[in-house]
Parts: sequence; C-alpha cells; structure tokens
Amino acid sequence: MADTTIESLDSEARGVSHVDGKAIFIVGALPFERVSYTVSRRRPSYEVARLDAVLDASGSRVSPKCVHFGVCGGCSLQHLEPRAQVAVKQRILEEAFKRLGKVEPDHILPPIYGNQWRYRHRARFTVRRVPKKGGVLVGFHERGSSLVADMNNCEVLPDQVAGQIPALRSLVEKLSIREQLPQIEIAIGEHVTVLVFRILSDPTSEDLAILADYAERTGFHLWSQPKGPETAAPFWSKKMPPLSYELPEFDLDMRFGPTDFTQVNHAVNRLLVRRAVGLLDPRCGEKIGDFFCGLGNFTLPIARSGAHVLGVEGSSVLVDSARRNSALNGLDTNTRFEVANLFDAAACGKYSGLDKALIDPPRDGASELIKSFTYGGPKRLVYVSCDPATLARDAGMLVHSIGYRLTTAGVVNMFPNTSHVESIAVFDRV
Repeated sequence: MADTTIESLDSEARGVSHVDGKAIFIVGALPFERVSYTVSRRRPSYEVARLDAVLDASGSRVSPKCVHFGVCGGCSLQHLEPRAQVAVKQRILEEAFKRLGKVEPDHILPPIYGNQWRYRHRARFTVRRVPKKGGVLVGFHERGSSLVADMNNCEVLPDQVAGQIPALRSLVEKLSIREQLPQIEIAIGEHVTVLVFRILSDPTSEDLAILADYAERTGFHLWSQPKGPETAAPFWSKKMPPLSYELPEFDLDMRFGPTDFTQVNHAVNRLLVRRAVGLLDPRCGEKIGDFFCGLGNFTLPIARSGAHVLGVEGSSVLVDSARRNSALNGLDTNTRFEVANLFDAAACGKYSGLDKALIDPPRDGASELIKSFTYGGPKRLVYVSCDPATLARDAGMLVHSIGYRLTTAGVVNMFPNTSHVESIAVFDRV
C-alpha cells in the first residue's frame, strides 16, 4: 500500500498520478485527492491500482446515488459533482486537441447539460443464469468484467424500465429457453416502450403465454431477435404506436425501429440538434451534406431552413428510415439520401461542391471523408463527435493539411455520470 496525490482523470474516469516517473491509474480517485492505493497490475510504463482509502477528499466528491455504483460498469462518475463531471470532460477534449491534433479552438462553447438521472432511453441488458447468485441476472456488465452485475434498479433508466429489473429476472427464470436468451434490448419512445429479446431457440407455447402475460401487465411491447438486428420482429403485440422521438423546435416527429441507432438521451439530443443547426447556419437554397446521417436526426432539421440536404449513411436500414421520416414530415422535396461506405476513399470522393456539411461519425472518426475535402470541400463543417481522440486527429488533418480553422468547440453531456465525452466542433475554410 502506498499514498499519492491525484493530478487528473483519464478518459476512463480513473485518477491519474505519477510516482517515480511512472503513471498510476487509480479507479475511484478524484483530482487533488490524497489517496492510498494498492497496485493490481504492473506494466513497464504504467500501473493500475485499486483505491484503498481517501485520505484527503476532493470538495467535488459526492455520495453516489446508485447502490450498485462501483460494481456495475454502466456509470463511472457518480461520485463526482455534476458540474465537475462536465469540467473534466471539457479538459479531456481540450487536451486531446492539443496533444493529438496540435490545434486549439478560437472559442470554447458553453457545455450542454441535461438531467443527471432517468435520462437513458436506450439500453442493452445482458442476461445470464448464475445459480450461485440465485438464478437469472439481468443488467449491465460489472466494471472491467464480462460478468453481469447483480442489480435490481438503475438510476439512469426511466422509472418504468428501471423498476422492472427484478420482474425481468423472474420472467426469464420461468422460461424454458432461459439459457438461450443472452440479451434484452430496450427502446423507449414518446408513446411506447419496446423490449427486444435476443432469443436463440424457438419459445414453447408455455413460454409465449408467460411472455404475453408479462406484456399485458406492463404495457410493454415485446419483440424477438433470433439473429442480426434485421431479424427483429414483434411477437406481442403486433399492433403498437410507432416508436418515435420529437424535435419540437423543428416540428419533427422522428420514427425509428427498436434496433435502430438513436441518441439515448432524447432531451439532450434536442439541445444538441439546436446547437448544431445554429452553428451550421443553413440558408435557403444552399447545398448541404449530412454525413453518417442515420435516420435523419440532423438532416431534417437542416432541411427546415429550405436548404437542399443530402444525407449519406452506410446502413441501408437507417437510410430507409430517413426517407420515411422525410416523407412523414413533408421534407422529401428538399432532401435526398444515399447509402455509401464513408470509410472508403473512393466512395467519399464524389461529395464535392457542397456549401456546408455536418458529420456525426462513429468512434472511428471520419478520416477518409475529411481527406476528400482537400479539393472542393464545404466552406463550413460542423463535426459532432463521440470520441475526443478521433475528433482531435481529424481536427489536426483539417487544420494542418486541408486548410480549415477550428473556430469553436465544446462538450455535450449526453451521458451524465459516465466518462463518455460527446462534443461538437466547427471548422471554417481559411
């Protein structure tokens, strides 16, 4: 056991200190705290340690709300005051820009906040039968493990789902196929909640009766998914209101399937869309690209300005959803959607001549697309990112190789109480 003072948090919300020139990562420690620790893993350039005691606590340390905090891997920052969480994420973003991209924004945006609790409208529970723990477990993985956390509530899920965890454990335990049901995916819309059961073998008639009774009692709609996401289909009941979320500022009703990608935090997504469209500043008649457009989360709000918007996405399922949403909201005359692999240089090369663009890539970033902006790229680019490292890498390319300026950037607290950093940045042609 040894003592040290914590300097900062890393991207996994571990406290960082340096002892004899070697980095020490301590789970559960906060910046400026004096802590005692025990090393659990040694490497030549760093060590990972467990926190034994907080000897001098940070003024930002708070009591975690969830009784499963520290075991469940779903949250890593409940012990840090909410505004301090956002400050940490802002620092991670700024340091990524400096260290990885060798860039610095001209202006830092104020962070976007939302509710700390009950915000998560999408989740994926792992299901596993563990007899020595009393039977079926339903929940998130334990921190740093493939084991399923033994949980009976979740403070970041809406009440109607969080309170059902014990009932779901009991439900699956009753099924003959409980060993063939590894996952339950949750999708919550404005008017309906859907549970997608990943079922690897056919349920018996008794199983179906048990599931139907549960659906009747809860009002949830149940789907089954025997293979990939495209095989998901309703089995109780087939008649349901559409899954949807609203963007009222743009008078939009966005429909989605229970396995489609959507932002998990509907309230913060509304604020993010407002900011992104405001920063893009679309004008009537402009040609604008929305890359990695999904089901049209940014495409349709941009189109409300009267701009002509091209949405590009690698998933044909999501493009079909985007087209339906466009027609539903009366925007199919000034939107167009294409399926394309935006990680392929040849596919990216044809998107020139745009006035402006918005990109919202996955964690891998958008390096091939950005390279295609070398000649004929948009005059303004709004980049929504779920990974500060790849955003910083792409920012360095845009600024140092292609001729853009990083005008402004800031964080979006899409996932409170976690270390996940969502951010937004604006690049203007010099």
